[in-house]
Amino acid sequence: MSRVIRSVVAAASTVAVAAVIRVPLQKRELSFEETLDSVNMGVQKWEARLAARGDDPVIIDDYMNAQYFGEIEVGTPGQKEMVVFDTGSSNLWVPNHKPFLSSHNIYDHSKSSTYKKNGTTFAIQYGSGPVSGVFSADDVAIGDLKLKDYTFAEVDKTSGLGIGYILGKFDGILGLGWDSISVGHVKTPMKALVESGKLPKPIFAFYLGNNQPGELLFGGVDPKHYSGDFSFVPLSSATYWQIKLDAVKLGSDSVSSVKSAIVDSGTSLLAGPKDDVAKIAAKLGAKSILGKEYVVDCSAKLPDLTFTLGGKDYTLSQPDLILQQSGSQCILGLTGIDVPAPRGPLWILGDVFMRKYYVQFDWGQQRLGFAKAVQAASEASVLMV
Repeated sequence: MSRVIRSVVAAASTVAVAAVIRVPLQKRELSFEETLDSVNMGVQKWEARLAARGDDPVIIDDYMNAQYFGEIEVGTPGQKEMVVFDTGSSNLWVPNHKPFLSSHNIYDHSKSSTYKKNGTTFAIQYGSGPVSGVFSADDVAIGDLKLKDYTFAEVDKTSGLGIGYILGKFDGILGLGWDSISVGHVKTPMKALVESGKLPKPIFAFYLGNNQPGELLFGGVDPKHYSGDFSFVPLSSATYWQIKLDAVKLGSDSVSSVKSAIVDSGTSLLAGPKDDVAKIAAKLGAKSILGKEYVVDCSAKLPDLTFTLGGKDYTLSQPDLILQQSGSQCILGLTGIDVPAPRGPLWILGDVFMRKYYVQFDWGQQRLGFAKAVQAASEASVLMV
């Protein structure tokens, strides 16, 4: 653990009163056609993002495929913003301009008594265009915790998000990745939360419910959302939430030799090298649409797909691998992405994986914890693990 992280964690532990932060996550249901479109565009964004070098702007997902988002407030009095909580990026940005025909919440710094001008340019490049604006500082409330004078971006150009953003239900992005991929090298939201000393533990955990709202919990884990014990895997890189991948199997057959994986809440699918995914799709009898999306006969019996992480198997069965149905055809929750060295090749474990497994993101110990997710049946206490 780095000296900076140790000092931040130590500061957090000295606070006498600390409470977990619960953020309800709303789920946006995608149509069959929207899901197909999101897969196609999401592939382009991840390939561009992970191929970036040096000081290039961090390129983040196309959030047409974002299904889960929650509420924060910016400014004084608080202005509501619906944001995607994304472990694959490290900045907070919200719009200060409403695209034509959209219904987004916007941030107006002239209405905030705690706004402080920064003015430094903020820019992220998407495959279809830029998202840009300026950095500003203001109070940001996440649940019951308020970050004072937090530096974030207010964005006035969102063409890079396309029609999906104009028609979408989220306003901005709150990144939960590491400092190394923060645009402008500003303090990340998670680092700011930990340094506030108001979290019981420097962790957060996602529950992505299938048939009910999800929940993002800062500072602990919620026993009602998982069963058994957590199994932990250390990070191999503190950029994205990246870990070593031991194996990928379809049934009993090995289908990939890739040794690295990223867990990403901002991606709705499982994504792997194109050749590996094509091999898996062929074994499942799935057909490719434009070389990116795959559809499969809904009546077909699919073998289990298993990822081995930290020596433990995490299995996805047929119900986990099917996203949408249109007549007799179902969309397979897999897509192919070729990530070049040195960051690739790798697998991306998105919401398809995170709905099956409750994931604990341990910022303090730089590790990921996995436990079997369960449907909430009753209230339970929160554990400060």
